[in-house]
Amino acid sequence: MSAKIGVVIAALLAGAWGFLMIQAWQMRHLPMTEMWMAPAGSIAWRLLDFAWVFGMWAVMMAAMMLPTALPMLNIFARYCQRDPGSSELKTFGFIAGYLAVWILFSLGATVLQWLFHTWAWLSPMMDNHQPLLATVIFFLAGLYQFTVYKNACLHHCRTPIGYLLSHWRPGMRGAVQIGFRHGWSCLGCCWAQMLIMFAVGVMNVLGMLLVTLLVIIEKYAPVDANKLSRGIGALFLLAGFYNLWQATV
Repeated sequence: MSAKIGVVIAALLAGAWGFLMIQAWQMRHLPMTEMWMAPAGSIAWRLLDFAWVFGMWAVMMAAMMLPTALPMLNIFARYCQRDPGSSELKTFGFIAGYLAVWILFSLGATVLQWLFHTWAWLSPMMDNHQPLLATVIFFLAGLYQFTVYKNACLHHCRTPIGYLLSHWRPGMRGAVQIGFRHGWSCLGCCWAQMLIMFAVGVMNVLGMLLVTLLVIIEKYAPVDANKLSRGIGALFLLAGFYNLWQATV
């Protein structure tokens, strides 16, 4: 990967994480009258409210998922450098296609957040106020770790060279298509883990960092993928049982 591409990606990640940390700080320190607060009822949400929540999720997904795709990005950029007919700008096409998938996911997350606020499962500060919600999410994430589809998507993410060779397309349009297809594989692998943010607090920066680190370990740790996936699934299930216990005491 060229220095120019590396600088752009680093700036993008720094901007995304910086935005999230500033928003989290404002949630904890600014008066309620000076920051965005979720309207109380479903019909009270305006277009601006949906746009704000969607933008927040889109930035969050870029901050959390782009670092997990860096090995694939590096291989893709190196392949483009060796191909006389390719341009390093194709790497940005790959990034655009990849992030487009997570932007689509952000639309779904926005709808979920609207529903959770409507049912008062999330506080105006976007913290979880429903222990059973956390239980369901952790159980969902844990059980999904044991599914065939999860492991198939994880296999694609753990074999970037093979994935690239089998899905290579020429031109900028091809780069976007490759990024988009790889994004779908990552979505199939990690969608349930992203929902954990609803359990730990949507603007919980430590939670974002831990989930991101977990995804990176799962994708690139030099251990058996199935065993690692099941081990992480067991941890999620334990978290689910802990939240269930907390909800009943």
